[in-house]
Amino acid sequence: MSLERASQDELRSVQLERLKWSVRHAYDNVAHYRRSFDANGVHPDDLKTLADLRRFPFLKKQDFRDNYPYGLFAVPVSRIARLHASSGTTGKPTVVGYTASDISNWADLVARSIQAAGGRAGDKVHVAYGYGLFTGGLGAHYGAERLGCTVIPMSGGQTEKQVQLIRDFQPDIIMVTPSYILNIADEFVRQGMDPRACSLRAGIFGAEPWTEAMRREIEQRFDMDAVDIYGLSEVMGPGVASECVETKDGPVIWEDHFYPEIIDPNSGEPVPDGTEGELVFTSLTKEALPVIRYRTRDLTRLLPPTARSMRRMAKITGRSDDMLIIRGVNVFPSQIEELLLRLPALTPHYLLELTREGHLDSLSVHVECTSSADPDSRKRAGVELGGLIKNNVGVSVVVHVRDPGALERSAGKARRVLDRRPKNP
Repeated sequence: MSLERASQDELRSVQLERLKWSVRHAYDNVAHYRRSFDANGVHPDDLKTLADLRRFPFLKKQDFRDNYPYGLFAVPVSRIARLHASSGTTGKPTVVGYTASDISNWADLVARSIQAAGGRAGDKVHVAYGYGLFTGGLGAHYGAERLGCTVIPMSGGQTEKQVQLIRDFQPDIIMVTPSYILNIADEFVRQGMDPRACSLRAGIFGAEPWTEAMRREIEQRFDMDAVDIYGLSEVMGPGVASECVETKDGPVIWEDHFYPEIIDPNSGEPVPDGTEGELVFTSLTKEALPVIRYRTRDLTRLLPPTARSMRRMAKITGRSDDMLIIRGVNVFPSQIEELLLRLPALTPHYLLELTREGHLDSLSVHVECTSSADPDSRKRAGVELGGLIKNNVGVSVVVHVRDPGALERSAGKARRVLDRRPKNP
């Protein structure tokens, strides 16, 4: 049942019914939840209103690793239709499972997301997310098929071929990371073509935080609508929330399947809608892997409904666990991106390099100039960016303006931070 345009009373009633089922399903079938709830003195019968959810304990990333690989599953492995896993760089990967019903719900939600972005049955969708254990490629693929679109399963990488297929197959929509679409734009130009002249009318971008400044950059370079899709494998994958093309005012959280909270990341206490904090999700319909109060570590705000009946989330400003602290100043990569995109002599490609001199951390910002930037404008842009960062973020940095194409490109999530500081023993 779709509740995209339901009344608030109808939506909250469905949420409460589904929340009671999900909490009971987790407690009855997952030993971790049973132990955790019991240790915190709560029981599924205590959940009588949506507000009662705050009494239940959080699920954290470490819990996935502690229960690797199948310990958080609420159904026998024989009922699992598909497995995905995160691409974490440390520790064990985060394993997620889906029943056939979970896969079907996922496809419905991604189809809903594509439709919200302006997609319709019969459109051609070029999927340049990676396929495999990463949820992006297959999540986008099955959702586009569910909507009735023609899918071009290109996957990531092979940028020259990406451009060739866009030119030859004439897709209407592309689903890809925002950093990689700019690589594709660069390749169009390298081949002597104007990205604005291609067939793409909409791009659905996710898997990494991006700013309004980057949206403007993408839309200007491609003459397309650029919308944000949000998801994470632990909760489902892409399609937990997605922007509506008519408003472009933050991804709508599909609240009939995922109940959101914002908490203070330090105290863990819920904060009012509109207040920035850490995003927490509880699944309402997942069979294989119910998540109860999962701490995403993403920092955002809950916003009131606009284009749909459900609340929106503001752009992710960073993560509570990848925040950089430079000489006592909190720094998020997205802050640097927002500032460098103000300068026409610089491109959106950047890398933050952390080093330590004595006992003090230092931050170098590596950026690329545009191909049209002369030596003087290149030098001025570096000085200006350093000043902007100092004035807006509050930290002194060294800016290195590199030649076009000098920084490493990624076919997936862009690497934004290179930490060269010595590790503590």
